Parts: sequence; C-alpha cells; structure tokens
Amino acid sequence: MKNFNDHTPLKAVLFDLDDTLLVEVASADAAFLATCALAEEKHGIDPEVLHRHLRREARALWYASPEREIIERISISHWEGLWARFEGEDAALGRLRHWAETYRQASWRRALRAVGIEDSDFAQCLSGEFRRQRETRHVLFDDSAPLLEQLKGRVKLGLITNGLSCLQREKISGSGLARYFDAIVIAGDVGLAKPHPRIFHTILDALHVAPEETCMVGNSVKGDIGGAQALGLRAILIDRGDIHGQDDSIKPDGVISHLGQLPYALGLGV
Repeated sequence: MKNFNDHTPLKAVLFDLDDTLLVEVASADAAFLATCALAEEKHGIDPEVLHRHLRREARALWYASPEREIIERISISHWEGLWARFEGEDAALGRLRHWAETYRQASWRRALRAVGIEDSDFAQCLSGEFRRQRETRHVLFDDSAPLLEQLKGRVKLGLITNGLSCLQREKISGSGLARYFDAIVIAGDVGLAKPHPRIFHTILDALHVAPEETCMVGNSVKGDIGGAQALGLRAILIDRGDIHGQDDSIKPDGVISHLGQLPYALGLGV
C-alpha cells in the first residue's frame, strides 16, 4: 500500500458502482434462480440447471447482436440486456431496444429447449418474471453506506459507472446512493466506457478537481485501476473475491477487501 500522505492532498474520491458499492452479479443470480423456480414448479426442472443453460444461450445471442458495437462501447452485460429498458435517443439504442424483446424471449426459449421443454408462452412468462425479479433487487454492500457517510463532506465524491444510463440510474435510485455524490457520470451518457479517458475527464470536470487530487476505487483492474492511473489518478482496487479485467501489468496503488479500510488507505484516518 502506497503512502498517500506523500502525494498532492486528496480532494475527491471516485467510486465504481457494480460490485464495488452495489451488489450486481449476486443480485442477477438471485433474480435468475427465483425466475427459474417457476420452471421447477411447472415442469420439475432444476433451477440451477436452467440457469446455466439460460446464461449460456443469452450470452451467445447477446454478443451476436447486430448492435454489438454499442454493447461493447458502453459495456452492457448480457444479463442486463434481459431487463434493461434501453431508453435514450441514440439511434443504436433504439435499434437495440427494438431487438431486445426478441433477444429475451429467444434466450429463455432456447434455455427451455435445452432441458427438453418447447413452450414459447412459458418462455415469455419467464422473460417478464426475470425483469420483475431483477427490478426489486438494488442492494448495497453492508460497508457502502457507512463509508460514504464517513467521507461525505470531507472530500468530493463521484460515481463513475459503465453501462446504460437508464439502467444504472434505476440502480442508483433504487439503492438510495444518489444523495452521497457530488457528481455521477454514466458511460451511456458519455458514449464511452471505462477505461476510456473521456469518461474520467467528464467526472473530473464536473467535480472541478485535477487528476493528481483524485483517487478511483473499483473492482476492475483494467477499467477502474488502469483507466484512472493512465490519467494520473491514484487508484485502489477493492477485492470482494470477484475482480474483473485482470491485467498483471497494472499495479493498484492499494488493495482493500472491505470499504471500511478505505479511509486508512487514503491517509484520511477514521
């Protein structure tokens, strides 16, 4: 862990959203399993088995999308595609929105077929149920709110996240996170995802801080750590057991496993 007291005084801390402050992958998994439980009730299908088939089929269809360019440019996951509204004026988003219903029903239909069930109406039912299940799960990690309460007012706080604007703002609103932040920047609004410099410049400008006065905290080595360090920000990796974007050439300024460790890592004490 580097000594941050040897750096320019810290004025701002930026946070990633998904699986840094907000439970994302586990929430998606819980929504999938709750939905797949309907197949167990109706057809006696093991929810875990259907879940595995669904994820495989959805992933394959998602990355074969005619709109793969925007999917990758702002970083939208295949499971987010199964419940997002795709709101926005970008023409590619409009095409993705039009295609999404076909994608969702085809994903569930193919998953059911993989376990021996041909039932298009039930596939449509499962598609709608997953959206409902996922929309009820906007869960913060237990250490997120206490840490943000501790830092609020001591430094400027920014939230910088990849993904669709409508989807990420729904998560932010549903989890109550918005009140903590002085600026929120979403890849869907900027048109480019981390680690692209533009999204970092956008939030630095919104906070009126310089890179050397700022630290990024996130769980993606390439997106959060590499992207921030390339512009001269300090960067701390949070390792909750599911690090993304591994790259051995990128060395975080610090690694923590719990947000309660962050004030010490930043040299802010308690």
